[in-house]
Amino acid sequence: MQSQVEYKQEAQYAQDMSPMTALCKAAGDPLRMQILKVLQQNAYGVLELCAVFGIQQSAMSHHLKVLSSASLVATRREGTSIFYRRNELHPNSNLQALLDSLFQTLDLAVLDLAYTHRLASINTERSAASVAFFNQNASRFEQNQDLIASWSDYGESIEEFLPKHVSGRESVLEIGPGYGHFLKALSALFVQVTALDSSEEMLERCKSRAIEQQLNNVEFLLGDTQKATALKPKYDCVCLNMVLHHNPTPAEIIADCAQLLKINGVLIITDLCAHDQEWAKQSCGDIWLGFEPEALTRWTKAEGLTEGNSLYLTQRNGFRSQLRQFKLKSI
Repeated sequence: MQSQVEYKQEAQYAQDMSPMTALCKAAGDPLRMQILKVLQQNAYGVLELCAVFGIQQSAMSHHLKVLSSASLVATRREGTSIFYRRNELHPNSNLQALLDSLFQTLDLAVLDLAYTHRLASINTERSAASVAFFNQNASRFEQNQDLIASWSDYGESIEEFLPKHVSGRESVLEIGPGYGHFLKALSALFVQVTALDSSEEMLERCKSRAIEQQLNNVEFLLGDTQKATALKPKYDCVCLNMVLHHNPTPAEIIADCAQLLKINGVLIITDLCAHDQEWAKQSCGDIWLGFEPEALTRWTKAEGLTEGNSLYLTQRNGFRSQLRQFKLKSI
């Protein structure tokens, strides 16, 4: 007959093994592994994941529930929408090594080609909607942006921050320069400035401002970061100023930025901290309601960037922004 001590030990053993069992069970399904692969660098809603995998919402919700119960995915609510992403930190520290090993192995796996095409289609739709918004609202961009954080609210902080935290001064790339408020400071600090924007209307307005200010060392490039990487330039500094929350795949943008940097080059990111003000999507063309600082840290670390200095600023209407520095060091 089992003693009370043995019974308690067995119960404790079962309790200790339960989280590991849940993780292994969740990882034991091929479709769930493909879902985790899709969530490698981005967050998606249930309906988007249904479109990628071609299954009903009820089935997808079941798989996501299993993954969530095993702490393999985390959720974030944005208004009425819930987005899923991989959970990089397991609440049970004893299982962190197992989780890391699983994700590292999964990152090397190849996603089914059909899923890859559908995922690319979703990301393209997100990008097209963002570009269309800025082309249609170029004349009202500054007015819309003032609802959240105008350049006058944070521009001085960036202009003071940048010279202190960049070393090379030969070249800089600003992605999504808006109306070109930052170009004058960049033009004075760097020998050559490149302004990259995927919206032709916004880029034309940026050019006009640069001409008015007689900025003769600025060139303008229409396109996205993939086009920029295809040209194979290398910059001492890349600036992402209030850009990521307008982009459908922020982790991929950061990956492109890492490719665009010289060794010891610096990536400067200014963006909103996570918030819950859903109206920003309609009024300002935002795709994401800001980002947790940990998300930027995770994405940059994955691309070999080392975190440096940070500055957090309070904006109007309850918004906060984060000004972050990351450096690409030699291996």
